[in-house]
Amino acid sequence: MKLPEIIRAAFVIARRDYTSTVLSKTFLLFLLGPLFPLMLGMGMVGIGAQVDRNSKVPPVAVVSSPQDFDLLTAARARLEPVTDTLPLVELRYVAPEPNLNEQRDRLLSDEQLPVFGVLDGGLDAPHLSGAVVSRGRTAQQIGLYIDEARRLRSEPVASGAKLVLVPTAGTAGLKAFNRSKTGQFAQVLLFVLTLLLATMVLSQLIEEKSSKVIEVLAAAVPIDAIFLGKLFAMLATSLTGIALWTLAGAAVVNSLATGGLQSLPAPAVGWPAFMTLIFVYFSMNYLLIGATFLGIGAQASTAREVQILSMPVTMAQLVLFGFASLAVGQPNGTMGIVAAIFPLSSPLAMIVRAAELPDIWPHLLAFAWQAIWVVLILRTAAAVFRRSVLKSGKSRGWRRFFRRAEGVEQLMIP
Repeated sequence: MKLPEIIRAAFVIARRDYTSTVLSKTFLLFLLGPLFPLMLGMGMVGIGAQVDRNSKVPPVAVVSSPQDFDLLTAARARLEPVTDTLPLVELRYVAPEPNLNEQRDRLLSDEQLPVFGVLDGGLDAPHLSGAVVSRGRTAQQIGLYIDEARRLRSEPVASGAKLVLVPTAGTAGLKAFNRSKTGQFAQVLLFVLTLLLATMVLSQLIEEKSSKVIEVLAAAVPIDAIFLGKLFAMLATSLTGIALWTLAGAAVVNSLATGGLQSLPAPAVGWPAFMTLIFVYFSMNYLLIGATFLGIGAQASTAREVQILSMPVTMAQLVLFGFASLAVGQPNGTMGIVAAIFPLSSPLAMIVRAAELPDIWPHLLAFAWQAIWVVLILRTAAAVFRRSVLKSGKSRGWRRFFRRAEGVEQLMIP
């Protein structure tokens, strides 16, 4: 069958699958599907924040003069900006009493206002008691507090030279950093959408195979047209869902990011071209991953087999995403170029390149390269399906050899 006839047959298959999917009642559940992980994620974030508050390390009680405690508090405030990833130990002031040993024991055993340790002796002879070790986080941070407080006491901040800031509109380093973040965000967006939508392709042929409809279709049109039509039908269904999700979430995006796209770091190719590339690269990524999944899922005969295949397929997507993430920040590096050349990770790597570099011609080459691999994967999947499932087509030489050997063996059986 000639190419125009294959495309015409694929269009008929795609229109049939698209209308049967979009016009069904289950498509509404498909549209509501992303709400459930979002609600679950928001709930887990709230629970995690509450657990973090509940499991917060108790403070260290400081038994000292108000002047020493103020210096320790000022030292902690000076150190806090450089330790964003590691929370600093909090301090709680306790006025000293005549019997220091008894006061220390009472503070360490008080369950109403629990403390992790007790610091006494002031800045001249500090003594830290409690569940601490010399190389632990609490002991090391308290040591930093004391060193900084001693420095503040001997060298007041007012007598030293202050840091003079000269703000500028921006630097090349900051622009490159922001562009890499934009590319990383777009890459994660493509990965999440493909992860949510491409796995549906695995079960596309189960119904036709179980009801023998696939044999009727295979008799009327080529297997290549069936695979091509089903793949583009699922792509159109996914784009329909994405369009509706985008329209529904536009108000939320505007409320979260004042000024819309203008408030986000601008990509190197500009926003109009970048949004176009996001659409095209999602389509290519879906076609590449979907064609592979369609070939894998075509070998399954039951829903149970599809469920078994879902886990390794998802893990494979995670590996591809991790491989493509190596291109962030270094699109012209070795790993960035390799990720752009490898067909299954090429769309994720190239969208990062669009955010960081202004050249357009590499994307034209990438489109052609990815389209070639979509055709190759589809033809390979159709050939494997034709030989392994429909039992048609030319057999390989080694298959004919083993079949001939089996026939000879059966003739030799008495």
